[in-house]
Amino acid sequence: MSITPQQAKQLAHACGFELAGVAAALPSDDWERFDSWRAAGLGGEMNYLTDRRGDLRSDPRHLLPSARSILCVGKLYNTPHPRTAELDSTELDADRRGWISRYAWGEDYHDVLRRDLARLVGRIAEAHGEPFEWKVCVDTAPLLERSYARAAGLGWIGKNTCLINQGQGSWFFLGEVLLSIPLAPDAPPPDRCGACARCIDACPTQAIVPNGNGWKLDARRCISYLTIEKRGDIPDDLAHRFGNLIFGCDICQDVCPWNSRAPFSADPAFDAKEFAPALADLAALSEEEFRDRFRGSPVKRAKHAGLSRNVNIAIANAREN
Repeated sequence: MSITPQQAKQLAHACGFELAGVAAALPSDDWERFDSWRAAGLGGEMNYLTDRRGDLRSDPRHLLPSARSILCVGKLYNTPHPRTAELDSTELDADRRGWISRYAWGEDYHDVLRRDLARLVGRIAEAHGEPFEWKVCVDTAPLLERSYARAAGLGWIGKNTCLINQGQGSWFFLGEVLLSIPLAPDAPPPDRCGACARCIDACPTQAIVPNGNGWKLDARRCISYLTIEKRGDIPDDLAHRFGNLIFGCDICQDVCPWNSRAPFSADPAFDAKEFAPALADLAALSEEEFRDRFRGSPVKRAKHAGLSRNVNIAIANAREN
């Protein structure tokens, strides 16, 4: 008995994914656009996008030669804003605290997604009843996941380059299961950004730049890239615009109208743990203390040197204010 697309999506929902859809395992329509973006150097120092492994993104069958379908899923990570819930009112002085991007408030999403995707594959195997090949992917895999998620009907790619779902907003992680099972693909939704330019206007560093009739992200100016991926010094003309952002930036999502009523995640793994730590405490962390404090957290991606740099920038910005 072969599994149907509807059954596969129902199993995804049962495994904790709020969004699910199917895309064909064919070369992405966005490959040439991505290739020209990276060739222009807009990816900054993310060399993993430009090396041979980056070229694997041109076709999902580089990852699984027998792939016929891609089951794309989305898992919400939005949680109630913790400022008033977990900080004493006398400690809300932003000048003394750094702000961490919402996606890193809880556990490392890579671990959470891999756990749930593995469970999903097991459920698919039970329902399918025949041998098949598969490969689980999260955003560390060389796959143009937003492109396939759009093709699978999960949302459209907004001007801020985030995938946006009409009912769920954009506060969700993506995961994929490449399958050798042929499943009928879903249809992509229409772009619903319209004439809205809130994300473009709100970006402190003007990282969302024109791209023909659309928009693209210049990672070299993006606060998320600069505070997480970039190593070494950050140009002063950009650093002074960070405010107290020390790991990532949610501004282009915070201002998006589609996120004004975005639902919250039901997974306790994403409950807020670290979100606005005291800058003085972070500045005093040794490398060992950094590893202990952020074990199991996405914040470890910045490494001790990167977070220390970001904290010093936030402290300097507070003094200027």
